[in-house]
Amino acid sequence: MSWMPSNDPVLGDPTTCDALELIIVPRTRDLGDGFAVRRALPHGKRQMVGPFIFFDHFGPMQFIAGKGMDVRPHPHIGLATVTYLFDGRIMHRDSEGNIQEIAPGAMNLMTAGRGIAHSERTPDVERRDGQSMLGLQSWIALPQASEEIAPSFQHFAAATLPMVQDTGFTARVIAGSAFGQASPVTMVSPWFYVEVNAKAGTAVPLDPDHEERAIYVVDGEVEIAGERHVGPTLLIFRPGDRITVRAKTDTRMMFLGGDALEGPRHIWWNFVSSSKERIEQAKQDWKTGRFTSVPNESEFIPLPE
Repeated sequence: MSWMPSNDPVLGDPTTCDALELIIVPRTRDLGDGFAVRRALPHGKRQMVGPFIFFDHFGPMQFIAGKGMDVRPHPHIGLATVTYLFDGRIMHRDSEGNIQEIAPGAMNLMTAGRGIAHSERTPDVERRDGQSMLGLQSWIALPQASEEIAPSFQHFAAATLPMVQDTGFTARVIAGSAFGQASPVTMVSPWFYVEVNAKAGTAVPLDPDHEERAIYVVDGEVEIAGERHVGPTLLIFRPGDRITVRAKTDTRMMFLGGDALEGPRHIWWNFVSSSKERIEQAKQDWKTGRFTSVPNESEFIPLPE
């Protein structure tokens, strides 16, 4: 979506858990038209967790009959977007000709690479009837050697993603590997993303297999090393330690992270790159209409001035 990242600092809270590096309480950002999000990344003290460079939490919100979301065509470079829904539906259209209705629990990975444009709108049926929405939008920064790869789109329905069922919790492996299961999604660098739903009193392990790891508590309350954390909160952990998360209430969480990239990234509007010059080129390309347009879409979001 066309959501401008902010590098405003949000201070981490003190904690007695040595493995917990930073606690981020996401800040509310008003994107206009009554559409607000909670933004956890990027952050003044931490730009990325693995390759995750942008993390927005939207909803719960209710659209009345006849109303909906209309994010007009806008561009991306140097990243992949993951739109993940718990509730509601979004219609994705992009300049590669992909058209996909995004449903709860499905994996939708749009790799921008050297450049793509897309729109995100409420589907016709949900616009007619009204719908509630709750979900997450994440950006995955691409390794420097892959920043200019060809754009692409992958979709995996919820039923095709691995589900882990254990005593007191379930986990859907959206990307990468976790709990002994691997997602079918193709990635250009190692990262993982898992939805975990835990009943009150259940302990869930976060394995030390990945270099950088975090837990986003969507809703509910967890306890780690005697400290309690209430959602929405992003908890970032130091490498190496096995973490046990205990749900104090029924809790929905996202486990996420992966290998650190080779260096920081520049972010401007919807563009991510290791090169400031490349971002300047992308700005001019969008301003002068050199991006491929989204078929059957005449609107677009102008370059911010």
